[in-house]
Amino acid sequence: MPEEQLGALEAVLMVVDEPVPAAQLASVLGLPTGQVVELLETLAAEYRGEQGGRARGFELREVAGGWRVYSAPTYADVVGQFVLDGQTARLTQASLETLAVIAYRQPVSRGRIAAIRGVNVDGVVRTLLARGLIEEAGPDEEGGAMRYRTSAYFLERIGLGSLDDLPPLAPYLPETESFDHGELR
Repeated sequence: MPEEQLGALEAVLMVVDEPVPAAQLASVLGLPTGQVVELLETLAAEYRGEQGGRARGFELREVAGGWRVYSAPTYADVVGQFVLDGQTARLTQASLETLAVIAYRQPVSRGRIAAIRGVNVDGVVRTLLARGLIEEAGPDEEGGAMRYRTSAYFLERIGLGSLDDLPPLAPYLPETESFDHGELR
């Protein structure tokens, strides 16, 4: 595989803010998508040190339907300290709980989220929208309330390829006998 094509691909990957589908990269580079996928896999293996070189402090991953360069997990503590140094941008417990409800029940309205959590979630939903972790999914057919779903940025931030990769909840739920109605919804 020509070094020029690998170099061009690397140059594009260094300037993207979000994962880019292989088809879009192929279009920009004027190459067949299959060839671009091979190039991406070659670069990913090279960055992991599988081509005889040393493993790098970054890696190329396919996440949320596209490819992007990320820092290597080995250096997560150092990178996290650098990025978060002096910031208090962590999500609150309420935000994390609301995000989990949306991730597992999407598309879901604020009213349904509030009913599940037992508290008003208007401010939390606004915060998650502002951070780009959730997005509007259109109105509910019955009542017209806006529904919400997780965004591609959410998948990217937690390192999942799709919602199918979310861990199952069943192992963390109490036995059904502990519920008055005898069933889980």
